[in-house]
Amino acid sequence: MSFRKRNVGLSSPKSQTQKAESDGPNISISGVRPSPLDGRPTTSTGTSSLDDLLGHSGFALGNSILIEEDGTTEFGTTLLRYFAAEGVIQGHKVHAVGVGESWGRELPGVAGSAAGDVTEAEGPTGAEKEKMKIAWRYERLGEFGAGPSSARAPPAVNRNPMKDNSCEKTPSSPIPFCHTFDLTKRLAVPDPRCLAFVPIRPVPQHVSPFESILQTFNEQLASSSSSTIHRIVIPNLLSPALYPPHASSPQHILQFLHSLRALLRQYPTRLVVMMTLPLMLYPRSTGLTRWMELLSDGVIELTPFPRSVDAGPAATASGAATAQEEKPQGMVKVHRLPVFSEKGGGGAPGDDLAFVVSRRKFVIKPFNLPPVEGDTQAQRGDGDGKPTNVEIEF
Repeated sequence: MSFRKRNVGLSSPKSQTQKAESDGPNISISGVRPSPLDGRPTTSTGTSSLDDLLGHSGFALGNSILIEEDGTTEFGTTLLRYFAAEGVIQGHKVHAVGVGESWGRELPGVAGSAAGDVTEAEGPTGAEKEKMKIAWRYERLGEFGAGPSSARAPPAVNRNPMKDNSCEKTPSSPIPFCHTFDLTKRLAVPDPRCLAFVPIRPVPQHVSPFESILQTFNEQLASSSSSTIHRIVIPNLLSPALYPPHASSPQHILQFLHSLRALLRQYPTRLVVMMTLPLMLYPRSTGLTRWMELLSDGVIELTPFPRSVDAGPAATASGAATAQEEKPQGMVKVHRLPVFSEKGGGGAPGDDLAFVVSRRKFVIKPFNLPPVEGDTQAQRGDGDGKPTNVEIEF
């Protein structure tokens, strides 16, 4: 005797599997990998330390990050250029709002993979250091094309992995998840379709200047394939140099952020947004800025050090723990994290964070207090942390 209802068809395991595959994200897309925490698709911001800070070893798709910067520096814009350059290399569709082609020509060039770069990794071993110190200029001696000029040159690196691939094609050779960029080099865009510039059109005062921008986003997302990842880059949001005065009206900017968040929820596996806001013009004490933070999934604040502190000759004046460490340029405050804060996880990590910008990296690391004045051993970084006979004498 069977208790199964009649005239009710049973779904086959094959149809259930096909439905799960259609609902789930395609993690085989270039530049996209599952999160080690919950398996959601993530992409790289172009900065490995920022990927680690976000908690999912990358930037979770379907989320936005608002980078607030105090002062007149351009550290936030540097993060946006890393984010855009990473998207171009991975074959993603990058949309830059309010800027022209000159901004795209300033994208940094590729210096190598972050995982294989010596400056980002733990460093070479003792045998490798000895090899580099003694025989580095004779290492390629005897090879084809190795002459006096090529003896000093590093091994060839594939600096254009997307040479023959468009934005909607999967590259034949594997591409690293995160790259290391060199600010002194410029990125050659392999396909003009990978980088689009969305202008801010002049409109009457009663019309929102963001309507045409949202319309462009909707058209691009609707017309592209489901395997295309879109990155929206919005530098210097509400800056008077780019936006009309009435753009800062709450009825315009908050409605824009509401609509942008709706797009992120509509395309949770295809869209990410990163934007910067100048705190000098819109401080966090104002209600408008706080509402903008609430409508963003992640909020990170960059506070550069004053010029007098940053330019000090001593390492103790800059906040470096030892003389070998690079001087930090400012502090990093994490007010919200994507996914983590939305689920009630609170804000940022407990440690004080600082950022260091050099020619080949943008690193976010814990901020260390400088050594005590007069402790030359700690300033040189030679101490191993063990007390000496002089220290234990009374």
